Amino acid sequence: MIRDITIGQHFPGNSVVHRMDPRMKILLTMGYIVLLFVAANPGGLVLAGVLLAVLYRVSRIPLRLITKSLKPILPIILFTIVLNLFFITGEGEPLVALGFLKIYAEGIRYAVLMGVRIVLLIAGTSLLTYTTSPIALTDAIERLLSPFAKLHWPVHELAMMMTIALRFIPTLIEETDKIMNAQKARGAQLDSGTLRQRMQAMVPILIPLFISAFRRADELAMAMECRCYRGGEGRTRLKQLHLTRNDWAGCVVCLVAFGVILATNLVFQGL
Repeated sequence: MIRDITIGQHFPGNSVVHRMDPRMKILLTMGYIVLLFVAANPGGLVLAGVLLAVLYRVSRIPLRLITKSLKPILPIILFTIVLNLFFITGEGEPLVALGFLKIYAEGIRYAVLMGVRIVLLIAGTSLLTYTTSPIALTDAIERLLSPFAKLHWPVHELAMMMTIALRFIPTLIEETDKIMNAQKARGAQLDSGTLRQRMQAMVPILIPLFISAFRRADELAMAMECRCYRGGEGRTRLKQLHLTRNDWAGCVVCLVAFGVILATNLVFQGL
């Protein structure tokens, strides 16, 4: 399960999506997230899923990575579906009545839509990190937040912290897997027993994991100081960010697709 977490990982490539300006990809990803909650109808979510599948195909990222990345958060998805299933009421008689728990047709509809929305949300945001390197993400976030620098916001420091946190996710996942295997080799029962026993078994994993994380953070800070790192002031970049025709073309295509998806709201309102 731990190895299935792919959040924060980058898969190098030379596809059209990989070559797009990271600023454009961040903005389009934010627009896609908003779209998932605005287009609250089955047709809109289906088209949003088709658009995402096409982008994965163009970027040459295997679709199996979506299933792999969803495994760790499957309990959260199921919990959300159950909440919507039992706590959304509708008009008319309930389809199923289990004591005080009642299931309405409206609850089933909202549960399915919410589950699909979460899946598309995770898959859409994962595509950003799959096709964008951490350095490019740092530069893009810093450039997008640059107007706030006039308000004396530590823009570069914020962008750096966000990117380092994102980059440390795969590292900590790998470290967690090593610690769990080491504890299992010593006879630790991590997959059996009651819930309380499993929680107690996690203590020998969390303590060395926190120690390792603090040690890595200290080593990173020392390495940055040894290289005379002073933040964004006077910092130059090996690769300058420039919007090209391909970036604008990709933006236009995505915006047209967003418009078609939003139009499904009008269609379903008329039905």
